[in-house]
Amino acid sequence: MPHNDLGEVDPSAFAAFVITVKQGSADDFERLPRANEAVERLNDPQAMSAFGSSGADSTSVPLPPPPRFASPEIAAEMGELYWLALLADVPFRRMETDALAETAARDLSAFSGAHVFSDAGSVTPSMLFRGDASGDRPGPIISQFLWMNIPFGNKVVDQRYSFPAPSQAFLIEWEEWLACQRGAVPRGALRFDEAPRYIAAGRDLAEFVHRDFSFQTYMNAALIMLRLAARHGNDVLSSTNPYRHSRTQFGDITFGGKDVLTAIAEAALCAQKASYYQKWLVHRRLRPEASGGRLETQASGRKTYDIHPDLTHCEGLARSAARFGARLLPIAYPEGCPTHPSYPAAHAYNGGACAAILKAFFNPDFVIPEPVQATDDGGSLEAWAGEPLSLGHEIDKLASNIAFGRDAARVHYRSDSANGLLAGESIGIALLCDRSVLYRERFDGFVLRRRDGTTITIRDGAVL
Repeated sequence: MPHNDLGEVDPSAFAAFVITVKQGSADDFERLPRANEAVERLNDPQAMSAFGSSGADSTSVPLPPPPRFASPEIAAEMGELYWLALLADVPFRRMETDALAETAARDLSAFSGAHVFSDAGSVTPSMLFRGDASGDRPGPIISQFLWMNIPFGNKVVDQRYSFPAPSQAFLIEWEEWLACQRGAVPRGALRFDEAPRYIAAGRDLAEFVHRDFSFQTYMNAALIMLRLAARHGNDVLSSTNPYRHSRTQFGDITFGGKDVLTAIAEAALCAQKASYYQKWLVHRRLRPEASGGRLETQASGRKTYDIHPDLTHCEGLARSAARFGARLLPIAYPEGCPTHPSYPAAHAYNGGACAAILKAFFNPDFVIPEPVQATDDGGSLEAWAGEPLSLGHEIDKLASNIAFGRDAARVHYRSDSANGLLAGESIGIALLCDRSVLYRERFDGFVLRRRDGTTITIRDGAVL
């Protein structure tokens, strides 16, 4: 859309956009106001009105409003994003001992809105940038399902990927940032290391969720767990799977691979539609890069905004300004944030929904044999020798990795991801309610441990 030289959207253009979103025809979307240099296009705003034939209606799952722009909570969330930029190249396994990570934990704990990070209202280096599910706490910050080999038909795929070289950030110069707000062609490009590697640091995770598709990692996790079941027996499957103790049959189209893989893809699409309803029609939250623009404008004395003083006085912002030369938020992607509103994160909705499916079909208490962790440089895997890691914990951790990986890229706030994961879980549960009445088998229902640690049973179309 057209923006002025402060990076603020033209009010009349935005008003026309809101009217179109609320009551416009398909043709009206083709007539939306655009900046002269605009090349980028809006990401599927009409998906906000799409319904599905199963699961929850897009409009039916409640989502609390995000923090207000002037609140201490958004100040804390923005502070975390600046620290994510500063620590992008620090290996996750070194967070507990890294001096800069210790400084980040201390700085974030000082925010009056620090309760967004933990119930205790404080941050420790070991919990820095982790999710908030019970499964996020044990073991490495990265899920086993992002490291383990993936059985894919008649081949095995290892999880080394091409990742960007260190010390890159975008939209840290004003003209580049302003051009991005107006939808211009990105001015920069990522430089990639030659050798592929495993996810080992925030920069790697940010790039992984730059190119993934909605149910990719959950499909991979299902394939890994199905292979575990083939090798280690039916204890890998849910305790209510009717074929777990059968001597004459095994599940395939029902309660087997075809069933769970289809359910994962279906859950992702239901979640995506619901997230776009909230993004476009309800909240239309400012993207983090735009919030960074407000900080830079205020710091330059051109205009004052109602920015909470916790953010303007925090060490993370000061260190970022010193390193990158401006108070603009350093973004991991040359094109900046996606061209749809920030709240909620679609990756989080997908994660909550798909994780619910996985936990319903597999045994969350099964302990993963021979767990691994990436080396500091991501060049190889080595054995994890710490506490046992269960499927349920690693599924929750996977959903958090994919959701909060978008925070690591600085294109989402923590509440986009945290609240999106919970709402997405509700969408997955609604889909399981529908599926629970479709089987002929004697079935005691899906048993599911939610992200908050509580256990539910889904039977005969209802949550018991």
